[in-house]
Amino acid sequence: MKAHILRALNRRPQWQVLTPSKILLATYVLLALAAPAIAPQNPYDPLQIYGWEASSAPGTWGSGGYLYLLGTDGLGRDIVSCILYGLRISLVVSVTSAAIAALIGLTAGVSAAYFGKWADIVIMRLVDLQLSLPTILVALIAIVTLGPGIDRIILALIIAQWASYARLARSVALSETNKSYMDAARLMRLPTSRIIFRHLLPNSIAPAVTLIPIEVGHAIALEATLSFLGLGVPIDKPSLGSTVANGFQYLLTGQYWISLFPGLALFGLIASINLVGEDVRRRLDPRSRPV
Repeated sequence: MKAHILRALNRRPQWQVLTPSKILLATYVLLALAAPAIAPQNPYDPLQIYGWEASSAPGTWGSGGYLYLLGTDGLGRDIVSCILYGLRISLVVSVTSAAIAALIGLTAGVSAAYFGKWADIVIMRLVDLQLSLPTILVALIAIVTLGPGIDRIILALIIAQWASYARLARSVALSETNKSYMDAARLMRLPTSRIIFRHLLPNSIAPAVTLIPIEVGHAIALEATLSFLGLGVPIDKPSLGSTVANGFQYLLTGQYWISLFPGLALFGLIASINLVGEDVRRRLDPRSRPV
C-alpha cells in the first residue's frame, strides 16, 4: 500500500517554484516597479535630459554626475533609464489589454455557446472574420482609426486579441452547457445572467488562464511593433519598442547601443513571459501529465 502511494505521488507533475524564466520575469517586474528609485534619469523629464550628450557611447560620464552605463539615445536620454521606464509602459499596456480582452472574449464566447442560434452565428462570424486577418493588421487599422496615445494603444490591442479568447471559451462552454449542473440551473429558473456569470463562465475560464500569458507576450510584441512604426506611445513616453525605433536610424553610423540594448531587453521580456506561460499550460493541461 505504501509503495502504491509513493508511485502515485511520483507520477504527479512537479511544479517547479523557481525556474530561470520565472526568475527573469520576476526581475523584469521588480525593475519596472522600482524604476523611479533606481533609474539614473527620468527620461520623461526634459529638465534632466542634456541634448549635447546625445548618442554618447556606453561608459560615458554625463553632466548630471552619473554614468551612462549603456550610453544615450539620439535625444540624450540614458538608455538604462529608457529601458526601466519602458518596461513599465510595456507591462502596463500588455497586462491591461490582455486582461480586458480576456474578459470580453470569454463573455462573448460563453454567450455564443449558451444562447446559440443567431447569437452564436453573429459572434462567431465576427471572430472568424478577425482571425482571418493578421493580428498586426487589425491592430494597425484600430490605432489608425483611434489615433495615438497609451489608452488608444490598449484599446487597439483589446480589439486585436479578444477573438482568440472567444473561440477558446466557446469550445469549452459548448461541452459545459450539456452537464447536469447547467440543467439544474435552468430547472430552478435562475436568471440568465446568473447562469452565465455564476455557473457557466467560471467553469469555462480554466483554459483561458493558459492563454493569458501567451497573449501578454503577443501584446508586448504588438505594442513594440506599433511603436517602432511610429504609431505607438508618444515620443515623450518611451517604451521598449519606441526606444528601439529611435536608434534604428543610427545603426549605419555605428551607434549600435541605442537599439541593441533595448532590443535585448524586449527579447528577454517576451521570452520569459512565453516560457512561464508554457509552464502554466503544462501544469493545467491534463494531457501533459504522466499516466
